[in-house]
Amino acid sequence: MAQNLFPVIDSPRIAREGEGFDKRYKKSFAWDLQKGDFARDGTNRVPVCNGIEAYQTWCEKTVMTERYCCLAYPNEIGTEMERAMKRPSQRSCESAIERTIKEALLVNPRTEYVRGFSFSWDGDAVLVEFLVKGIQYEEFRIRKKLGDGKNRGEDDGQQASF
Repeated sequence: MAQNLFPVIDSPRIAREGEGFDKRYKKSFAWDLQKGDFARDGTNRVPVCNGIEAYQTWCEKTVMTERYCCLAYPNEIGTEMERAMKRPSQRSCESAIERTIKEALLVNPRTEYVRGFSFSWDGDAVLVEFLVKGIQYEEFRIRKKLGDGKNRGEDDGQQASF
């Protein structure tokens, strides 16, 4: 047996994009979107929700999360609403909001499509509604109010409320 001066190491197999992603919906602990914390039942336990409820919660939380602001999340998670809301016109805001929501939700391999956007403006705040369809379930509607009534385009260093 010949000895090598340098050790021989097998190189790791490189996974191809899309390979290894599980498209099944998994159970999760229930989340209360209003409180921003885990939901609790009468015995103060955190109930388990089914896969579609967990996916819907993930979609809502992703839309509410500002990209690059939470170090616990990778850069692919979240939206760029602050930037979108600073656009000079309502039409350009709507376009940017639609783009950032689609990009954020389509990161998940369980998302089939995001479409059917509608916008309702009240001053500088906007109510956005859209449809999301998971690969195994019927589509569902998400409604989010964006903005805090401040003028678009002003940068006062404060975060927008979502």
